[in-house]
Amino acid sequence: MAYFEWARDMVIDDGPIDDDHKHLVRLVNELHDATTEGRGREVVGRILDDLIRYTNEHLRKEEAVMAEAGFPNLERHKIGHQAFIDQLGKLQRRYQEGSIAVAAQLSSVLRDWLSIHIRRNDRELLDFMRRQPGAPTSPRG
Repeated sequence: MAYFEWARDMVIDDGPIDDDHKHLVRLVNELHDATTEGRGREVVGRILDDLIRYTNEHLRKEEAVMAEAGFPNLERHKIGHQAFIDQLGKLQRRYQEGSIAVAAQLSSVLRDWLSIHIRRNDRELLDFMRRQPGAPTSPRG
């Protein structure tokens, strides 16, 4: 059983946003598997690099969708996104400084952030878009 399971209540668009989220979930599970097998230190650097790059790309795409939709809470989301990116950066610096606890902490931080971010924050975008005239009632129509 995976450490973090993708669930139907996490669906936002049945498209690119969800694809990005699923990729992040795979990275969280890969990191957790490596940590439980005693290989956390071995893979955490690569996964951190990928996570930071991918998260930056994903959040910018998400913000572009929000801006295009006229989402009224875009600035609040940007602040939350930047705080998360900063948190990943701090964990990366701690890893580079030799901390052995980073892999386990990163697994937990990512699992919690993804769950809350998708189920609450991104759901807010979905709810907003559904209220727009002519909007489909399901995520992708």
